[in-house]
Amino acid sequence: MIKVLKKEQMGNSDLGWLKSRFHFSFAEYRNPQNVNFGVLRVLNDDLIAPHSGFDTHPHENMEIISYIVDGAITHKDSMGNAEELSRGEVQYMSAGDGVLHSEHNMGDEMLRLLQIWIYPPQKGLARLYGSHRYTKEQRDNKLLCIVGKGSPVQIHQDVRIFVCELDESRHIEHSVKSSRQIYFVLIEGSASVNGEMLEYGDACEITDESLLSIKAKEKSHFLFIEMGD
Repeated sequence: MIKVLKKEQMGNSDLGWLKSRFHFSFAEYRNPQNVNFGVLRVLNDDLIAPHSGFDTHPHENMEIISYIVDGAITHKDSMGNAEELSRGEVQYMSAGDGVLHSEHNMGDEMLRLLQIWIYPPQKGLARLYGSHRYTKEQRDNKLLCIVGKGSPVQIHQDVRIFVCELDESRHIEHSVKSSRQIYFVLIEGSASVNGEMLEYGDACEITDESLLSIKAKEKSHFLFIEMGD
């Protein structure tokens, strides 16, 4: 079954320096009927203006992944990590019993990123931080696993995150085990997923499907999270 989620039905916020699309209940978007999908708690599509960002703030007992779409993010945290990441690169953090961090756009261009929060399998797990600098060639017209089994990025929870940039009219498939479900986000372009048409910013919840079949109507960029049901 595929449940299509149009971007117009999602939560939105405009703070001037930050514009966000909330896939799940978050900040001023309060929706008790839309809190999570499986272990996926947050998926925010953020636009951060130049020379602005999130000042130092705490997290705990959450696994946080940032996927950079455009621009560059500058990260600093209380574990001593500091780095800058750009398009197609991934930053991950398991906050464990508590960590402080900041995220800024220090450049002159708009920063767009997907911020993904995953429930850990239990509280108080070891804190983790890392990143990986994937290349465009790795995701061009093929599925690239950026988080989870088979990738350089390992978190505590049993999820796998895939991305792809698919050229116009190209088609790609992914087999889904019976015990798994998927949350799919079309980041750029327009494409069909098992026959359901999505435009950029749309998403879908996929359950009880053995095959994911994706066809790009135009050049498209997408991400999906595979997890237990």
